[in-house]
Amino acid sequence: MHPFEAPGMTLGPGSQPSESDGAELSYLQYPSAMQTYQPPILPEPVAGAASSAGLDFLGRLLEQIRHYRVGEPSLVMDAQGLAAPDRHLVAQALGEGEVSILFAAGSGLRVQETRLAGVWVVQAQDASGRLVSDTLEIADIPRCVRELAFQGAATSASLGQDAELPEGVLTARSVLAELNEAVPAWRVGELPYIVNLTLLPHTPQDLAWLEQRLGAGPLTILSRGYGNCRITATGLRHCWWVRHFNSDDRLILDTLEVVDVPTAALAAREDLEDSAERLLGIIEALA
Repeated sequence: MHPFEAPGMTLGPGSQPSESDGAELSYLQYPSAMQTYQPPILPEPVAGAASSAGLDFLGRLLEQIRHYRVGEPSLVMDAQGLAAPDRHLVAQALGEGEVSILFAAGSGLRVQETRLAGVWVVQAQDASGRLVSDTLEIADIPRCVRELAFQGAATSASLGQDAELPEGVLTARSVLAELNEAVPAWRVGELPYIVNLTLLPHTPQDLAWLEQRLGAGPLTILSRGYGNCRITATGLRHCWWVRHFNSDDRLILDTLEVVDVPTAALAAREDLEDSAERLLGIIEALA
C-alpha cells in the first residue's frame, strides 16, 4: 500500500486553467480603506479662568446632547463669546468630522460636522469676510439645510418635446415624468420616494439630460466614511441626487430621492448617544 498524498492546491486568481475562448474571470476589487472615528489630539488644559470657561462650555454641550431628541428643533450654543484660548480648546476637543455642507458662493455660510456625530459647527460671514456668527448646533442636520436647500425651487421640471431629445437619451424623460408626479404628492414626514438609477437602464446622455433638466440647488452635502457620499439638492423641490462611492471612488449606488433630507446625511439617535459618551471621555481627559 502506498501512503496517500494530497495533491498541491493553489487557489485565487491565476490558479485555474484558462478558458478555451480566452476569457478570464474578473474579480471584484474590495474596498481597501475605511475612515473611522479618531479621537482628537487634546491640548493640555489651559491654566486659570480660560481652562474653566472652555471646560464649562463643553460640559454644557454634553448636557445639550443628552437632552436633544432626533426630530426635535435643533439646540444652538453660541461660541462667539468665548475668549480665544477657550475657543481653541473647544475646537481641538471637538475636531472635524466626516460631513461637510457646501453652499453656493456668496452665502457666507460654513457648516462642518465635528468628530461628534450630530454636533455641527455653523458659521456665517458678512460680505467682507468678517465672522458674524459662530455657533455649535446639536441636530440630525443643521436647520439651515432644510431652510435653504429648496428655497425658490420649482415644483416640476420641463419634459420638453420628443423631437428636442438629444441623441442617446432613452429613459431620462420617463424618470423625470415620474419625479414630476412624486414631488407634489410627497409630504414632510413621509418615507422618501426613491428612483434607483443604478437599477435602471440608462446612458451617459440620459444622466446629462437629467442633470440639465433638474438643475442645481444651493447646497451639496459631502459625507466621508466607508467610501464617499455626495448629496446634491437639485432645482426641483425636495429632490436630491444621492451618489455613493466606494473607497476606490467607483460609483456603486446612484439614486434620486424625494425627501426633506436624505437619511445618509442625518445623524441618528444612536449617533447622538455615542457622541455623548465620547464627549464625556474628552472632558474627563481634560479635567
